[in-house]
Amino acid sequence: MPPRLPRRFRQLGPEVVLGLVVLLSAVSLWQAWNLSRHLQSEAQQASRIYGRVIAALNDTAATAQTEALLDIVTEIRQTELPVVITDTAGRPTQTVNLPFDAPPEDPRVVAYIRRLDQSNPPIVVASLGEVHYGRLPIGQRLRLLGILQLALLVSAVAAGIWAYRTAVDRDRDRLWVAMARESAHQLGTPLMSAAAWVDRLLERDGYTGEIAGHLLADLDRLHRVAQRFERIGRPAHRDRVALGTLVERTVTYFEPRLPKHAHQVRFAVRAPGAGPFVTGDPVLLEWALEALVRNAIDALRGRGGTITLRLECSATRAYLAVHDDGPGVAPEVRTRLFEPGVTTKQGGWGIGLALARRIAEDMHDGRLTLAAPAAGTEFVLELPLAAG
Repeated sequence: MPPRLPRRFRQLGPEVVLGLVVLLSAVSLWQAWNLSRHLQSEAQQASRIYGRVIAALNDTAATAQTEALLDIVTEIRQTELPVVITDTAGRPTQTVNLPFDAPPEDPRVVAYIRRLDQSNPPIVVASLGEVHYGRLPIGQRLRLLGILQLALLVSAVAAGIWAYRTAVDRDRDRLWVAMARESAHQLGTPLMSAAAWVDRLLERDGYTGEIAGHLLADLDRLHRVAQRFERIGRPAHRDRVALGTLVERTVTYFEPRLPKHAHQVRFAVRAPGAGPFVTGDPVLLEWALEALVRNAIDALRGRGGTITLRLECSATRAYLAVHDDGPGVAPEVRTRLFEPGVTTKQGGWGIGLALARRIAEDMHDGRLTLAAPAAGTEFVLELPLAAG
């Protein structure tokens, strides 16, 4: 297994690759601009050569064709095109733009002719011989441009893959941390509550029966918390769930554990009874509801107030609203409130609301929305009613 890259490098990986893409793009554009100017210059040279040939053919002076030939040779030199002219016997007579300095009779010229013929077949000129020519330097630059474009494409793909994998790794790391914090938060409430009941027992409190009931409730909650984490990654159960009973059980657990003196927090339940009934996983639905209730408790912490749980239903849907009369949600986070990691609480990880929405929408074909009450904050959990 290859060693993992340093964490800092993995985090900066997408930025590095993106910088490489920008650099290659700039070089590619610069090469393309130079090639465009070079091709324009060669077009002008070809036009001048063609004009000189036509002018020499129409000139009746005895030396006109010789002068035109010398001018054409000069033009060819400027194009940097390697050219070797051989006579009818195959002997080199003229050379232009060779990569080395040598007279036509040099053996290296004969060897170079074979290289030129591999690039382009020679041009046969009657009574003169053959014209052997190679590739323009522009061809090398075109190949370089193609390599740059390929490197740019590969870098862009690498940047995309790397950015995606880094984002996935980052989200996964954040999710694991958030889930660890969520599990600690879930377990912390019943554990602290149980410790408080034990302290009262040690003080020989006379309400042993009531305290024993609270202890049993905490133990039951610990059992349900363990069930919740067992549900992660598994299909949701499809049981008949009474939302009224679910609300009552949640309020019954949290009510004796709320502040009773300074900054008192109260519950108000408006439910028609045990129903309405929905089809779903009672463990996960209770998890989603408790996330909304804890969010309301945190909103009222340090100021007190009332948390209202309201149940309503239409012909096909059930609506469970959790409202608190706290300060409300800031406008700048309303649109991102259900995203993992977004939170308005100091030290929060922003996993509760995101988890509640996923339970509602992905596992129960429902919806979880943030309403716009006149004051405070209200979340509405919408679920389809059970058939029958």
